Order: sequence, then C-alpha cells, then structure tokens
Amino acid sequence: MHTRSGLKASLFALAAVAATAFSAAPASAQGSLVMYCGVQEEWCRAMSNAFEKDTGIKVAMTRKSAGEIYAQLKAESSNPRGDVWWGGTGDPHLQAAEEGLTQEYTSPLNKDLHDWSLNQWKAAKQRSIGIYAGALGFGFNTEQIKSKGIPEPKCWADLLNAKLKDDVQVADPNSSGTAYNLLATVVQLMGEDKGFEYLKALHKNVSQYTKSGAAPAKAASLGETAVGIVFIHDAVVFAVQGDPIKPVAPCEGTGYEIGSMSIVKGARNLDNAKKFYDWALTPVAQALAGPAKSYQLPSNKASPVPAQSPKMDQMKLIDYDFVKYGSSAERTRLLAKWDKDVKALPK
Repeated sequence: MHTRSGLKASLFALAAVAATAFSAAPASAQGSLVMYCGVQEEWCRAMSNAFEKDTGIKVAMTRKSAGEIYAQLKAESSNPRGDVWWGGTGDPHLQAAEEGLTQEYTSPLNKDLHDWSLNQWKAAKQRSIGIYAGALGFGFNTEQIKSKGIPEPKCWADLLNAKLKDDVQVADPNSSGTAYNLLATVVQLMGEDKGFEYLKALHKNVSQYTKSGAAPAKAASLGETAVGIVFIHDAVVFAVQGDPIKPVAPCEGTGYEIGSMSIVKGARNLDNAKKFYDWALTPVAQALAGPAKSYQLPSNKASPVPAQSPKMDQMKLIDYDFVKYGSSAERTRLLAKWDKDVKALPK
C-alpha cells in the first residue's frame, strides 16, 4: 500500500546493512547537554552514555513519553531548560514545530537519510527529523487468550470481543504518542464517526489507560492483561526474550510512526545540541538500538536493521497523514473529543 512518506519505496529493500565506520572526535570537548528522551530508558541511557563518551559533553537525560515532553516544552517556552528532544512519535514533534517550540536545523547527514525521514523534516519546516519508523499494532498473551477460549486476535475488530472485558491495555493519548497514533490511525482507517464508535466500544474492554505507550506490552508479557495495544516493536522486545506474547499487525490495516528528533528553541547549549543531532543520525549511533532491545527501523540508509525488527514491508499500512494529524489544531481537537466522548464514558 502506498504510504505518504515513501516508506516502502525508500526503506524496505534493506535487509541488514553493515554500519559504516564513524570516527568520533576525541573526548576533549567541553560543556553539557540537556536531553529529553522519548523512547524506553535502556535506549535513552545507551544514547546519552555513548555521546558523552565520544565527545566529552556531559549529558543530563530525562525520559518521558512524547506527549509529556511536548507539554514540558510548552510550559518552559519562556525559559527553555532542554536542548534536544530525541525520540518519541513524530506527531507531537510536528505540533511543537508548528508552535515555534523547536528550531530549524539542517544536518550534513541529511544526504544519508531515507525519504520518510526527510519528509518529516520538510513537514516540520526543518524543525524536526525522522530517526526511526515503527508500525502500530498489539501484542497478546498467548496463555491468557487460550484460557479465555477465544481465537487468537488478528484484527482491530477482534479486540471488541466481550470476553476481553477489562483485559485490554492502551496508553492515554494525552500523554502518549503511541496512543495518539492509535487515535489518528483509527480515524483515518475507519472514518471519524466509525473510528470513535470503535474507540467507545474498545473502552468497555480497557482496564486502564497507562501513561507510557510501551507499558501495555510489558503488562501483556507478564499476563497482567490479555492484550496490549502498542507499537509492534515494543511487543517484539518481550517475544524475543521468550515471554508468552505474540505481536500482531492488524488485518484491516494500521498506522505507523516516524520517531523524531528536534532542537529546542532557545536551547542554552545550542552548539552541543547540534553536535548531538548530527551524531544521532550516524549509523554508529543508530546501531545502539538493537543492543538496547529497540527494534525500530533506523533512518540512516547505512544503519544496520536489527534482525528482530518487524517486517513493515509485509504489513498493510495506511496512508498516514503526518502533516494533518501532527498539526496543533487537529491534535487538540481530537484529544478533546477523545476525553469527552471516550475517556469520560462509564465502564
């Protein structure tokens, strides 16, 4: 299926490509960097530690969900404390760009990136860039599903099964970029009216709306919930370590994210933010994902793709409109509608 960002055309001929050599500058640089990180802790730490080691620049890293980082940038806009926002779904990065919370930057590494990464940069008017891609789906606990005596779920529609009442977890789209991606995906896949009818029906089966987008995958792996709606790579993490969780790309079709990176407008350590930005786009930096159990598809064409990464070229992907659903007006409208029409409903 055609995707607006040219994902399939530019990326999926890749298997695993060896990382090109990158010789870091000696660790003699001075100064510090405040990094807001929107992926899981292990990958955040791997990135901040490696950058610090390669450059001598001291990194103060804070890990939060993408929606929380966006809210923090907005709250701090008159007195910015962060320098660079690395990771998390692209929609809140686009909203931050539109609202002038982040600043333009053109990296010399742009020439090495996939089209979908550069399309994010163009959509953000040079204020954000794609660093990885990942498809939306869910993971289910095979033991829990078997004990309920229901067929293995393969589609979004299967999650409405009455036997899954209070046994589905998904994050709150106000705090989580993953869950906002679900909201925007369902609206694009089904149409707004039918999409919200689906989310209302799903609400009956949701036990809790978590703060973190990846948390439902862990809950499903532990048997605390039967199904967790997450980016598929977050379910793969637990399947790879042998937990009874099965990742699913829904049969009707699904959306995907372009995880992004932005420099904070008014960054106090602007030169160091640019150094990190350039470094984070190199194959050697992007190769840190796999060992940190992160299985997204990297944006540099020469970066190695982890063998465990979901095969997005084999999925039915929707033509996700990142510009529309990353806009301030549309995000604000959809989140308000979800709060009023879905979250407020009785169980």
